Amino acid sequence: MNDFILYFKMGLHHVIDWSAYDHLLFLIVLAVVFNFPQFKKVGWLITLFTIGHTTSLAFASYGIVSVQMKWIEFLIPVTILITGTVNILTAKKTSAGKNNTNLLFALFFGLIHGFGFSSYFKIMVGKGDQKFFPLLEFALGIEAAQVLIVLKIILIGTLLQNFFNVTKRDWILVCSAIVVGFSFQMMLNRVFW
Repeated sequence: MNDFILYFKMGLHHVIDWSAYDHLLFLIVLAVVFNFPQFKKVGWLITLFTIGHTTSLAFASYGIVSVQMKWIEFLIPVTILITGTVNILTAKKTSAGKNNTNLLFALFFGLIHGFGFSSYFKIMVGKGDQKFFPLLEFALGIEAAQVLIVLKIILIGTLLQNFFNVTKRDWILVCSAIVVGFSFQMMLNRVFW
């Protein structure tokens, strides 16, 4: 049980860690397009990210796939930038509830982000074969943290739209533009060529 709590907490802190704010930025641009009535889509959003993250983390941990970290560190802000830009370009359509592209972005980003954490995870679990349960426990922590963050984002959006007359389109545009600015700077800082 202690191992479960350890890896669960590590997954939780992996997402809510302010020094790893790329995760938070991506969750913002993924979730900003949804409302509470779209909870089923939000659930898929969170789960697809976790599936992608856990899959690539497993591939890297078991030595099935090896990726150069400089590429992953650069691609993380690129995926955030792309997602935010798509939000901006499709804000009108998305605000009418007609866009599902973020579900694909969640899975894709999860794959990339999992590789980004793989070096640290390999150190954590060591070289033994007992990696399945730590991976699962870590994934549950990630899932729980993402649920909390996404619910907060949707709650803030709902409050702004219902009590301050902010349109859903404007909410999407403003949040996405701010995140695009941060991700562009992150991308420039991580250019490796």
